[in-house]
Amino acid sequence: MSGMIIEGKTGRWEIVCGLEIHCQIISKSKMFSGASTHYGSDPNENVSFVDAGMPGMLPVLNEECVRQAVKTGLGLNAKINKYSEFARKNYFYADLPQGYQITQFKYPLVGEGKVKIELDDGSSKEIGIERIHIEQDAGKSIHDISPDKSFIDLNRAGVGLMEIVTKPDFRSPEEAGAFLRKLRSIVRYLGTCDGNMDEGSMRCDVNVSVRKVGEDGFRTRNEMKNVNSVKFVMQAIESEARRHVETYENGGTIEQETRQFDPNSCTTKVMRKKEFAHDYRYFPEPDLPPLVIDEAFIEQVRSEMVELPDVRQERFVRELGLTRYDASVLCENKETADWFEQAAQGHDAKKVANWMMGDFFALLNEKKLSLEESPISPANLGKLVDLIAEGVINGKTAKDVFALMAESGEAPDKIVEEKGLKQVTDTGAIEAIIDMVLTANPENVAAYKAGKTALMGWFVGQVMKESRGKANPGMVNKLLAQKLG
Repeated sequence: MSGMIIEGKTGRWEIVCGLEIHCQIISKSKMFSGASTHYGSDPNENVSFVDAGMPGMLPVLNEECVRQAVKTGLGLNAKINKYSEFARKNYFYADLPQGYQITQFKYPLVGEGKVKIELDDGSSKEIGIERIHIEQDAGKSIHDISPDKSFIDLNRAGVGLMEIVTKPDFRSPEEAGAFLRKLRSIVRYLGTCDGNMDEGSMRCDVNVSVRKVGEDGFRTRNEMKNVNSVKFVMQAIESEARRHVETYENGGTIEQETRQFDPNSCTTKVMRKKEFAHDYRYFPEPDLPPLVIDEAFIEQVRSEMVELPDVRQERFVRELGLTRYDASVLCENKETADWFEQAAQGHDAKKVANWMMGDFFALLNEKKLSLEESPISPANLGKLVDLIAEGVINGKTAKDVFALMAESGEAPDKIVEEKGLKQVTDTGAIEAIIDMVLTANPENVAAYKAGKTALMGWFVGQVMKESRGKANPGMVNKLLAQKLG
């Protein structure tokens, strides 16, 4: 069972959690204007009259944002609604220049779906998707430039968002973390959101309540806004759930409110009493007609779909002989899976996977390099695996060749040739080294023959040392066994 149980004084409690994830849509321009969505521009550089809320400006829907949301819906096995409507959600923040947000309320673009998550204990679980609606983002308030002023950057105002709302299906922080990692992987595969939580392009609101184990229905929930990492989401869920249990067990009540998670203290604090839908005075957006799409549009988007992580993982296990764990690690990121497939093409895929997940990932981490910056190409890693399989070099020499590849970016066969690193497979040459080692160490030979067979490893090491690591280890073991009887 993957759920987390909190043992209280009055009984056992379980967590009930749902997530609302805001994913910035990848598109060159904003949801309702032609302003750029480029991240990192100077403050207020990418702002049109529409984004600034100037009187008389009318929104024009960006078709690419609709296409990206439909693609995401298909990736989450969700129902695509051919009819949806835009609404105005009225609230007043300094970074919301229109005084309202154009969103979807009663009729979202995407309906119910489901996502399968895998957990550390080997189990899996299906998480329900309630809906995905599209909306415009607000701007950004900046409070740390001046001690007595706040600043507003509207570059983000009007950027397209997908709000992905789950069902309250999470029963532990681990389940929520697994879902966020899976969702991030899916949208990155699809190219609909970059999933960078640290840049704010993927933000998570966490809804938490608790109930006694076996209890039906739901108790009052609290929402924590804009939690910006998977780790913090998991910490926020556990912290808030324990606060609820403690409050109930001390005779208190939980009020519905919006809270803020502090990662430094791992606690939450009240931001404001929770608004209800009627507080936002939703009404149909008068400047936009209903959004109507046809089956042909949906099928066109479906034809653009890529192989998603779950399907790719299964193929790697089935066709390439990888373990399920190896396949899951390599498929979490599309670029990594692509790189691996290039490296494994025509080579031993399992051995390529071992090198990638070992020495190759260690190299990238140590040098702080991205996959694109790797000095070793996929083709050259595949060649290195072949050189070992063909007996040209042994495993120890391969480590040295790999290090030289990392320095120079050269092909492994070229390095082996230039450095004279080819493995010695000539029986006569190896026998000559063995004879020299045995002659120089008569005491150890006598000890081995007297029953101290553990010395075999020492003899192998001496022969490999004399051959400067180039002797074929298999042949060394075989010939030594023959000569030592």
